[in-house]
Amino acid sequence: MISIVEFRRIMASGFLPLACDCTVNHDGSLRISVFEPESGRVDLLLTGVSTEGLDSVRSVSNLIGELRTEIKAGRRGFAAVG
Repeated sequence: MISIVEFRRIMASGFLPLACDCTVNHDGSLRISVFEPESGRVDLLLTGVSTEGLDSVRSVSNLIGELRTEIKAGRRGFAAVG
């Protein structure tokens, strides 16, 4: 995986004007929350996201595209991705 700092930067810019918070779980997987910054409304919450394959800007951009599709479809959360 690319560094968590770089991952967070790419994710944050990919969801503007929404906000994105990414944290590393104790098992090394990721927790990703995409939300409206003023109201705090959560548009998407993912837990247990595998870092496998997230080794380039392109792979993270592809993930953002997939997650944007899920948000548009009205899905708000997943237990695990990847």
